[in-house]
Amino acid sequence: MSQDAIAPDHPGSPENPRRRKRVRTRGSRIRRAVLLSVLVILIAAGGTAYWLYSRLDGNIKGVDIDKALGEDRPEKLPTSGQNLLVLGSDSRAGAENKALGGGGAVSGARSDTAMVVHIPEGRSRAVAVSIPRDTLVTRPECAGADGSSVDSANRVMFNSVYSQVGPACVVKTVEKMSGVRIDHYLEINFAGFKDLVDAIGGVTVDVPQDIHDTSSGLDLTAGPHKLNGTESLSYVRTRHGIGDGSDLGRIGLQQQFLLALLSEVKSQNLLGSPANTYRIANSATKSLTTDEGLASLKSLTEFARSMNGVDPGSMETIMLPVAYDKTDPNRVVAAQPQARTLWKALREDAAIPETAKRSPATGG
Repeated sequence: MSQDAIAPDHPGSPENPRRRKRVRTRGSRIRRAVLLSVLVILIAAGGTAYWLYSRLDGNIKGVDIDKALGEDRPEKLPTSGQNLLVLGSDSRAGAENKALGGGGAVSGARSDTAMVVHIPEGRSRAVAVSIPRDTLVTRPECAGADGSSVDSANRVMFNSVYSQVGPACVVKTVEKMSGVRIDHYLEINFAGFKDLVDAIGGVTVDVPQDIHDTSSGLDLTAGPHKLNGTESLSYVRTRHGIGDGSDLGRIGLQQQFLLALLSEVKSQNLLGSPANTYRIANSATKSLTTDEGLASLKSLTEFARSMNGVDPGSMETIMLPVAYDKTDPNRVVAAQPQARTLWKALREDAAIPETAKRSPATGG
C-alpha cells in the first residue's frame, strides 16, 4: 500500500499525531543530548583551564617587601624606570635542592647570585648589575621573620644577609648601599633553575675557555655547548674552574648565561604549543618567590608582557666595581668612586660612564 493510500489516523501515516509527537520527542532528545555534550565539554575545558591557572597561580610565593621595609626607603623618582632585585638562592630545602646543592653539609640558604636589573623608561633595553656574594657590606637594622628587630652590623658578607634575616633585609641592604629604590623582587632556587632550563630544552652558551672544575665535575672545552639543567647550574656556580677561583670569576659566566637564557625563552614559540607553554610556566613559577606586587600569575604575566620590547642582545651586564679588602684579601668591598657613580646613573636613569664599570679587583 502506498503512503498516499494510508489513512491519516493509521499508525504508519506521517500525519498521525502520535507519530509526529514521537518524531518531535526523538528529535528533542537528540538535540538535548548534543547540547548536554557540548555543555559538558565546555565545563570540562573551563574546569581544566581553571585548574591549570590555579596551579600556576598557587606556585608563586609572595613576600610583602613594602610592609617589611616601611617608609625608610629611597625616594621613587618619576623618571627612574623599574628596578628588580633578582636572587638565585642556594637553599637546601627539599630533596632536589639538597642534592643539587651538594648534599647536607651546608644548612640554611644564601643568595648565591644577586643582580640589580634596571629597566629604563620605555622598556626597550636593560642593565644588569651583579653584586659579588663575597662583598663586605653594612647590613641595616631589619625586621626578622618573627617580627623582632635585628641590629645593624658592619662588614658582613652580602650573601649571608639572606640566611641571617631574610629576603626583605636583602632588599633593604641593596637600597641602603645603592640609594636605588627596588620596585620588585624575584628569587629562584636551585631546583627551579634546573627545571626551567630543562623545560625549554637546554641553553646554548659559548664557553670562553676550557673549564675543568673538580669540585662540581664540570668539564667543558672552549666553544659552544648546549647545556641541560644540571650542567647549567654547575656552569653558573663554578668558581674553581675559571679565574682566580673566587666569586668574581664566575660572575661573567652568570651574566653570559642570563643573556643566553633570555634569548632562548624569547625565541620559543610558546603560543604555538600550549603544552610547552604550560610546562615552561610551571617550571618557572613553582620555585619562584616574588614581592607581593608580582605574586600572582596575572601580575607576573602583565609585567613579562611589558618587557617584550627588551632585546637580550642589547642588555648590558656589569659587575659592581669592587676592590680587594685590605684586611681580608678573600673578601671585596665596593670600589669608590666607581660604585657611587654607577648607582647614581641607575637612580637617575642615565647612561653609565665607562669609568664606573672598571673594577680594581681583577679576579674575574
